[in-house]
Amino acid sequence: MRTLLTTSAVALLLAATSPVLAQTSITGGSGGSAAAGGTSASTVGTGGTSTSATGRTGSSIAAGGSAAATSGKTQTGVSMNKGNGPVLNSNARAQAHEGGTFSRSHTRTKVKAGEEVGSTTKTMSHVPGSKPTMSRTTTTAR
Repeated sequence: MRTLLTTSAVALLLAATSPVLAQTSITGGSGGSAAAGGTSASTVGTGGTSTSATGRTGSSIAAGGSAAATSGKTQTGVSMNKGNGPVLNSNARAQAHEGGTFSRSHTRTKVKAGEEVGSTTKTMSHVPGSKPTMSRTTTTAR
């Protein structure tokens, strides 16, 4: 009886001093659009990763883009892949042009499972005879 009580007391003491693991989540993303003349282009990328209290991780990633032109041409494209190790990558591009006037947007997003979500969006638009308009947005969440 005394041995059982001592073993139970040790187990209770170990349970009380063990650190409790909490679930952690990281989310992030970026997006942007450009417009000039009768053209416009937009892209977005977002991702997330979560680590459970038991140490298991799960990740997700999404991207998209759109382009419009009054009477010109448009192109959009999205690609995603699993990189080396626990990494997800996405790449979204969109562009529209009418003659020399154009708009374009490009978003890259990367998710490192349980560690980091990063995303960068670059946009540019141009009308002939004027200076191009450019922007860059970068986010990193850890």
